[in-house]
Amino acid sequence: MTDTARSDLPPEALRALQEADERRRAARELDLPTELGGRDGPEPVRYGDWEKKGIAVDF
Repeated sequence: MTDTARSDLPPEALRALQEADERRRAARELDLPTELGGRDGPEPVRYGDWEKKGIAVDF
């Protein structure tokens, strides 16, 4: 988002964007051990739902 577009936002929205930027900078990758015997491919819960063969199941 450009600075000119951000100037149209209310102060609360600007503060929320700033806080989100700070959280993203402070976040770090999880240091997880390598899974043994797990399934191939991407993590099935990467979107917050369990996904298998293109079908998402919300718990």
